[in-house]
Amino acid sequence: MRNKLIGSKEALENFQFVTINGRVEFEDIERISRIAYYYSKAVKAGINLALRGVSLNDAVKELYNIIPYAFYAETAYKQALALVENNGNKVEVRKRWIACRGSKADRGNRGIKFHVLEDHVEVRVKDPWGSWIYGKAYFGKKYLPLLRELEDLANKKEEGYGAVISFKERPMIHLQIPLWLYLRHFSSPKPCGYGLIAGFDLNSDRLNVVVVNKDGKVVAIKTFWYSEVTRPGFPKGKAKALRLNALSQALNFLSRIGVDYAVFEDLFLVKGRRFTRSRSGNRKITRFAKRQLLTHGVIKALRLGFNVILVNPRGTTNSEEHDRVMREKGFDRHTASAYLITLKGLEAIKITNSYVNVLQTPSLMWW
Repeated sequence: MRNKLIGSKEALENFQFVTINGRVEFEDIERISRIAYYYSKAVKAGINLALRGVSLNDAVKELYNIIPYAFYAETAYKQALALVENNGNKVEVRKRWIACRGSKADRGNRGIKFHVLEDHVEVRVKDPWGSWIYGKAYFGKKYLPLLRELEDLANKKEEGYGAVISFKERPMIHLQIPLWLYLRHFSSPKPCGYGLIAGFDLNSDRLNVVVVNKDGKVVAIKTFWYSEVTRPGFPKGKAKALRLNALSQALNFLSRIGVDYAVFEDLFLVKGRRFTRSRSGNRKITRFAKRQLLTHGVIKALRLGFNVILVNPRGTTNSEEHDRVMREKGFDRHTASAYLITLKGLEAIKITNSYVNVLQTPSLMWW
């Protein structure tokens, strides 16, 4: 049976692809750096155009004067639009990178291509002012079968892939793999459960989980703590690892007790962060990449064979119903949130079970 990903259209647009990362060594790093400089410059110019509401076609024509390759110019403007949508007029571009959107019609990608060899991946990057620039990318052997299949699908014009070249400590390549293809290579079989539903409340210092049966009766409550990560000066990388580890522990626990549905808040319906009057609380919010944790949780849950539901978070944190649940059931505010998220997931299951969806694995459903 195909596992499903159910959520808003906005959320599902963010789960079409999974990004895999590899180290890349270029034959001519100076030419690559030049492209990255002008690409980033095009994104900066694109932000001003986006704030003025310039159309895509007109923007591409103008950005072509900065980076004379239409596919780079188009991608730069689309990234500028996304930055403006997420951050308003307070957008800063400090880094350098190159990006090119994918397309089936262009055999995967017009500007950044790859070819899988025995122990590495050959990369070609289009130079707007010259010939292709070649490099060697190293993703790890476990990804090579996946990339071979993606390359074959791209050559048949059946799949596209987005690609980014970034520069931090060293050049890296990031390829966007279709979610269904990634799951086919990296999913593990899940034992058939008992139809239980588990809701997650993701927080900066803890992960709360509430499990209910099909009648809405609570059968399990569990909290996974990582409170040390909110201390001032705690390493950001270590904090991320602890949070991700807690998510993995929670999903493994739920698999053992027979849960079939994992329910998360649909954070893609939330625009911006909501700050508090507490300075320490605001620091936690700022340092906590909640959407990144959500993305990891959704992909991990799908890999483990769960059906995943993303529900509207409205009313799950501050509402009369939230207060009533705390009062009547004796839950703390985070457990109450997880409980309400679970109940919203239960309602979504009742709706989606009334019809059959026949999209590719995983099935994608939206409201």
